[in-house]
Parts: sequence; C-alpha cells; structure tokens
Amino acid sequence: MTTARMAATSARRAALPVLALVFLQACGNSEVADEPALEAAQALAVAQAPELSIDANSFGCLTDMTAVRHFFVDNLLDDLEATVAVAESTDGGVYPPGTIVQLVPTEAMVKHPPGFSPATHDWEFFELAVSAEGSSINTRGFGDVVNRFGGNCLDCHIKAEPAYDLICELDHGCDPIPVTREQIAAVQAADPRCAE
Repeated sequence: MTTARMAATSARRAALPVLALVFLQACGNSEVADEPALEAAQALAVAQAPELSIDANSFGCLTDMTAVRHFFVDNLLDDLEATVAVAESTDGGVYPPGTIVQLVPTEAMVKHPPGFSPATHDWEFFELAVSAEGSSINTRGFGDVVNRFGGNCLDCHIKAEPAYDLICELDHGCDPIPVTREQIAAVQAADPRCAE
C-alpha cells in the first residue's frame, strides 16, 4: 500500500466516528436534530477528510485513465479500485473522494469528501482547455460551471437518478446529449494530450 493510500485510509478512518455521530443525530430518534451540533460534526468530518490538491496537472490523457464502458475514471487519492467498483456497478453507488470522471477531454468531474458541497453531491465540475502541452483549467466550481456549448454542468447531472451519484449514462435519467457514441469515441481518440 502506498504512503498516499495509507494516509487517505487513516484520514477516512479518523472521520468515521464523526460521520457516525452525524448519522445518529440525523436518524437516531424522531426529534429534530440539534442543527448547530449537526453542522459542527459535518464541518469536522470535512476538515478531517483527505485534502484534494487539484490543478491542471490532475488532468491528463484520457487513455491513461481506466476505461469503463464509454467513459474514463481515475482517483487522486489512490483509491482507484473503489472508484472502478462503483463505475462498473449496474446498481450505482457513491464514488469515493478523489474520483475523477471524464467523458471527453475538455470536461471533468472530481469528487470531494462528504459534506464539501451538498448541493452537488460533493462533485466539482471542470471545463478544460487541452493541447499537446497538457491541460489548463478554464472554469471550475460547483453549481455555476458552464461548458463550451453553454450547458450548466449541474443542471444536466442533477437529473441522474440518485443511485448513480450524478453520473449520466443513457439509462440514468439525464437528458440525452446530441451526439452519438461514435462521435464521442472520435473526440476521445483525438485527445491531443496523448502521445502518438
């Protein structure tokens, strides 16, 4: 096990008691949970979660990532096995922190620790510029990122059925996109960051 993976595992284990407190307060009895205590516990869980360092170097050639059906995944916290398990599940699941999901070279989603951005299910959206020299981040954020075609990322992904953790596929409940699988494959194959 790598040092980064051990650190990520230790941080997740440290957050478990706090998360248990959150669930007990939220679900443990029929009375309304103490809001300030619940918010404090959630803030502590976020603070104890492994920190994500995300910059342009976090995004590289699509084919260096792990292909799952027609999209690609990776994990910035060395938890690729858990990321792939959710991606390959036909029943869905919640992606672990550090997950990167990409369909095309110029758009990405990165999963933050639980509680980081409840409105986006902890996903951060990225609109990228790519070239043979690498990637640069044009826009990043949570509810306000718009892709190069004028579509708001969250507005599309929020339509995914809850089981799929905001990941859109043909049968996940999202609006269809006006391109074919063949066209997507061509865009993926033309990723200029990939060595020929």
